[in-house]
Amino acid sequence: MKIKRIIAATLVLTMFAIGAQAQPGSTTTSGDPFGDEPVDVPVDGGIALLAIAGAAYGFKRLKNK
Repeated sequence: MKIKRIIAATLVLTMFAIGAQAQPGSTTTSGDPFGDEPVDVPVDGGIALLAIAGAAYGFKRLKNK
């Protein structure tokens, strides 16, 4: 049973790695085949709120143990 979990986890991680490498790259050199600049990801207070909520949840779980 344990070997099946290891094989399944390896398969899933391999699929994620292949998917991550399959994305086209974006460079800012003049020879860029896509012709566009990289787009910045907007990071706002939502990520900070999720991080605080996750820390509070983790603290609660540790406190209850």
